[in-house]
Amino acid sequence: MSGRTTPGLRRVRRFVSSARTTKGATPKVVALGGGMGLSASLTALRRITGDLTAVVTVADDGGSSGRLRDELGVLPPGDLRKALAALCGDDDWGQTWSRVIQHRFQSEGELHDHAVGNLLIVALWEQLGDHVQALDLVGKLLGAHGRVLPMSAVPLELQAQVKGHDADRPDEISTVRGQATVALTRGEVQSVHVVPEDPPAVPEAVAAVRDADWVVLGPGSWFSSVIPHLLVPELREALEETKARKVLSLNLAPQPGETDGFSPQRHLEVLARHAPKLAFDVVLADKAAVPDLDGLTTAAKQLVGSEVELAAVAAQGDDARSSAGGAPDRHDPELLAAAYDRIFRMHGRIGPWR
Repeated sequence: MSGRTTPGLRRVRRFVSSARTTKGATPKVVALGGGMGLSASLTALRRITGDLTAVVTVADDGGSSGRLRDELGVLPPGDLRKALAALCGDDDWGQTWSRVIQHRFQSEGELHDHAVGNLLIVALWEQLGDHVQALDLVGKLLGAHGRVLPMSAVPLELQAQVKGHDADRPDEISTVRGQATVALTRGEVQSVHVVPEDPPAVPEAVAAVRDADWVVLGPGSWFSSVIPHLLVPELREALEETKARKVLSLNLAPQPGETDGFSPQRHLEVLARHAPKLAFDVVLADKAAVPDLDGLTTAAKQLVGSEVELAAVAAQGDDARSSAGGAPDRHDPELLAAAYDRIFRMHGRIGPWR
């Protein structure tokens, strides 16, 4: 466990400049997740490494993604789009394209609420017939600072076993189907699985994990964005066997519905239940989100074989507050970048990287 303060932002910017101009001087980093949690990690990580790959869940069945998935039988593109947007640079080109692909149509017709990026990604899938090639092409168009890969080449249905989903039967365990439904479920999620069972992993995603220097899992919706990666056998095995060092990045607060009332250590318990052989080198948590540091330290050591690193990584101010007015639920990208930078330097090799 470390109680050191987060390095200043000036140090992060110096590292970014060096990392992007020195060939072979930055770590190969793979970040896994989905939705806004993965976006937060990618926005931070692109500041400190020039070799970054995102591996993204493909179980989304809501909104624009769900409609395209149902109508065309394609992978849900929404989380992939969000990852690409997060990898866009801070210059005019990157920020313009980030806004364009995130733009949603507002109309009275069938285009309503479709995201431009979703349509672009699906169009290229149909044109090229190759998920990875199409996403690489979109990334090139955007000038993305990294690569985006789906975790599986088939769309998945997420199913959860939930205790008390029916308020009239609080002790009954029922099956809840669909990522969008699981994310907002009432009751206590016991476990999740995917359909089809044992889905094939995208080979490039498996290769990236095995060849990485660092792997980052989380933050994000625990049952619907983080744990699904552990339900793809080839990907889980790659995570267990890779020589890369691994960081588990915890959320800033429990998610209403999905992880209501969960302590940080409870998050570790359910992850270990789904992948008991998976160990991590570091569990990263925000200082203000850990009411029981001794409990988290013990759980991290016993359940995932790691130590705990604390850092102030939450955004500050009114816009950082959750919609319920509770704890901050948005990461500050530069503070999170500083935390990852420190972890990589303290727990890994101090450049030059391979």
